[in-house]
Amino acid sequence: QVQLVESGGGLVQAGGSLNLSCVASGLPWNVNSMGWYRQAPEKDRELVAIITKWIASDYATKFADSVKGRFSISRDLAKKTVHLQMNSLKPEDTAVYYCHADTMETAPPFRLTDHWGRGTQVTVSD
Repeated sequence: QVQLVESGGGLVQAGGSLNLSCVASGLPWNVNSMGWYRQAPEKDRELVAIITKWIASDYATKFADSVKGRFSISRDLAKKTVHLQMNSLKPEDTAVYYCHADTMETAPPFRLTDHWGRGTQVTVSD
């Protein structure tokens, strides 16, 4: 059974930093991407940052426009962990942050299966 466990959330003042971590267990080898989404109250869940081609040396990263230049994402394949370093935090970054991974079938139609963590609260005060 796949489990994604987030840690590192909390309360921080605007301009501060937090580092989120997500440790995966039970993931099969065919991980397509791994990263972070967030959901603020009364808003839809949105992508924050992901790493695609997860196990490849030439992996790629993708960021929401709102966090470019402030957030960075990194991986540790051996520890099956993805980190989100968040700098220059703003009140509008307040949300529950969810770890996400998807795995791809190895035969056509190559369907993706989503896996989610339970989320960690990030609150940025003025």
